[in-house]
Amino acid sequence: MSLLIPATVVYGFSFTVGNRLIHPAIPPPPILYLHAVVFSGWLLFFLLQSALVRTHNVRLHRRIGWFGAALGVLIFVVGVSTAVAMARFNTLQMHATDAESFLMIPLFDMVCFSSTFALAIYWRKKPEFHRRLMFAATCALTAASFGRFPERLLPHDFFYAGVDFLILFGVVRDVIVNRRVHQIYFYVLPAFIVGQTIVMSTVIHNLPYWTRIAHSVLW
Repeated sequence: MSLLIPATVVYGFSFTVGNRLIHPAIPPPPILYLHAVVFSGWLLFFLLQSALVRTHNVRLHRRIGWFGAALGVLIFVVGVSTAVAMARFNTLQMHATDAESFLMIPLFDMVCFSSTFALAIYWRKKPEFHRRLMFAATCALTAASFGRFPERLLPHDFFYAGVDFLILFGVVRDVIVNRRVHQIYFYVLPAFIVGQTIVMSTVIHNLPYWTRIAHSVLW
C-alpha cells in the first residue's frame, strides 16, 4: 500500500502538473509550490517508515517518528493555507464562480487527515492501531489526485470513492491475513463516507450555509 498510494498520486497529478504547476498560464500563489514539496515529502516519509517496519528496523522507525509528527502538523498548516490561497486565486485570477463552494473539499480532507493522524500519534505504542490510522490519514490526502483521474476511469463527482477504495484494501488485507477486520476500520471508513457525502452534497448543490462560511473565511 505504501507503494500504491504514491503511484496513485503521481498518476492523478500527471494530468495537471504541467499546465497548473510547471507551465501555468497565470502563476499560482507561491504556497502551492510549498504545498507540493511538503506533500511529496510526506509520501516519501510514509514510504520510508513502512520500509523500516517491513525490514524490522522498528527502533529507527520510532526514532524518526517525531520528525513525521512535525511533518504531519506542517501538512495541516500548509494544506489549509493553500486551500484558502487557491480559492482566492481561482476567484480573482481565474474568475471561477464555484471556488467558495469548492473550498469545503480540501478543508474536509485536512480534517480527515489531521484527526486520524492525531489518533495515530496518540496510539503510537499500539502498533495495530497506529499503522492503520497512519494508513487512513495518508489515504485521505489522495482525494485531490483521484479528482484528477480521467472521467472514463472515475467520474469527477465520485472521486472520494477512490479514497475509500484504498482504505478498503486495508480491510481486505485484514480479512485475508487476520481473518477479521480491525475495529479501527469500523470507525474510520464510515466516518469518512458520511463526511464525504455531506461535503459533496453541499458542493454540488451549492448550499447557502457553506457559501456564507466560505465567504467569511476568504474575505
